[in-house]
Amino acid sequence: QVQLVESGGGLVQPGGSLRLSCATSGFSLDEYAIGWFRQAPGKKREGLSCINIKTDRSSYSDSVKGRFTISRDKEKNTVSLQMNSLKPEDTAVYTCAARVWPSSSICPQNQYEYDYWGQGTQVAVSS
Repeated sequence: QVQLVESGGGLVQPGGSLRLSCATSGFSLDEYAIGWFRQAPGKKREGLSCINIKTDRSSYSDSVKGRFTISRDKEKNTVSLQMNSLKPEDTAVYTCAARVWPSSSICPQNQYEYDYWGQGTQVAVSS
């Protein structure tokens, strides 16, 4: 049974940092792509970053490029999202997702490409 559990959300001041983690279980992470998404109240879900676990290739949306970094720990079966220089507009529920991705191609950032989803973790950026 594929499971994804996010953690690390919370309240942070503008300019601060948070590190989100996506703990995975029930599958071999090696053949998957993991994506991070967020959804703010009243807005559509937005793709932020993804990583091809097999090749370690990653991709970022323009809104977070240079501020967020995705990484994976194969031994712990987790994928993290380091978020720096946070802004109030980063406030949202952050969710990780997974799909089988044995390819060497860049991972997909489209939410509809993903099959398994976590429950999400709330991030609030406010002074």
